[in-house]
Amino acid sequence: MDHRDLRRDDFWRRIPGYAEVDGGEFHTHGFQARHTVTNVRQLRETVGNLVPDSLYEDVVGGLKNAPMALRISPYLLSLINWEEPHSDPIRTQFLPLASEQVPNHPELRLDSLHEQRDSAVPGLTHRYPDKALFLPLDSCPVYCRFCTRSYAIGGDTAIVEKVKLSARIQRWDDAFAYIASRPELEDIVISGGDTYNLKAEQIQMIGERLLGLPNIRRIRYATKGLAVLPQKILTDTDWVDALTRVAELGRRLHKDVVMHTHFNHPNEITGTTQDAMDRLTERGVTVRCQTVLQSGVNDDPATMQRLVRRLGFINIHPYYVYFHDMVPGVEDLRTSLATGLNIEKHVRGHTAGFNTPSFVVDTMGGGGKRDGHSYEHYNRETGIAVFTSPSVKPGAHFLYFDPLRTLDEEQQRRWQVASERHRMIDDALDSARQPTRR
Repeated sequence: MDHRDLRRDDFWRRIPGYAEVDGGEFHTHGFQARHTVTNVRQLRETVGNLVPDSLYEDVVGGLKNAPMALRISPYLLSLINWEEPHSDPIRTQFLPLASEQVPNHPELRLDSLHEQRDSAVPGLTHRYPDKALFLPLDSCPVYCRFCTRSYAIGGDTAIVEKVKLSARIQRWDDAFAYIASRPELEDIVISGGDTYNLKAEQIQMIGERLLGLPNIRRIRYATKGLAVLPQKILTDTDWVDALTRVAELGRRLHKDVVMHTHFNHPNEITGTTQDAMDRLTERGVTVRCQTVLQSGVNDDPATMQRLVRRLGFINIHPYYVYFHDMVPGVEDLRTSLATGLNIEKHVRGHTAGFNTPSFVVDTMGGGGKRDGHSYEHYNRETGIAVFTSPSVKPGAHFLYFDPLRTLDEEQQRRWQVASERHRMIDDALDSARQPTRR
């Protein structure tokens, strides 16, 4: 029952930069925002001699090939085990190391999910019949180095020039007008970026505008904030009050207002997380979690079981586990499809069904989310899986590729030859079209 053991010690005091900070100050959203680390100089000043200079140099090299800029909260920085940073699951997600990076998969494309191609207006993706994704802003309190929306979120990096989705009322009005014009739309995901970075009045205005549309039945505020800066829920009263008012309005209108968040490892959940969730639970706010399957973070059954149980213990409903999207600069984090399917077997039955996440592939090319088991064809030797999505894009086939490092040497060599690569993909598509599957 170790999923119930949530740390409440002064863990941040181990960090030289926070050694004299008391809990009353550390656990405020103001302190967290003011002391967020955004460059390697600040990282060195904060962590000091807990690690050798070689690690800072490794981060500098990693950032040169990273799709996201560095932005990490004091809370997250303090949860990293700096005695063994190379194996720490939180460091792995937020601080890129050049020594760990591997070449991108040959079939990788920026915006591999085709969110921009499926955008009706800038910042509004309409792919599923009754659901749309609204991106009101392009910033986050912390930047995950594996962000699938790295084509737009945060500032430009050495390898990605970003599409700009700034928080402009005119752009929002265009999105609201489109949503109102499509009566089939019932469900809106408000993401970004991160809704944590919306002002309290913006949280309320967006919620009221959407709930006021007769066709809209469900809205979801998407934020990683609970995992990276739970202090905001505890000390930013205006923001939480605004969210509460929208949730209460939804109940009066018999509509659904929830929060979707994102935890990847049980170490990200502390007593502070529980306190924040207790406040949201008291306010009647339902919270669901979408996890990303990552190599070296949660790609073993025991870790995923503990994460799922720990989420359920603090009243967060595990919703999805995503197979890692193909994002430039983070190929070291991806797993094979087979790895995730094996983990899913161990998670299912470990706790109640409504607290058991679905393991899904968000398919390249805009086919949407597909159950990992629902492939039409999967060749474990070449690492190619083929999916269909008849309710989203009927007749089309969508591909997922295992990381090359998970294949044997012969298959890895084939992938380096363009003609062989095309032949493997064509063979997989032909097999998927055959009447007998798999």
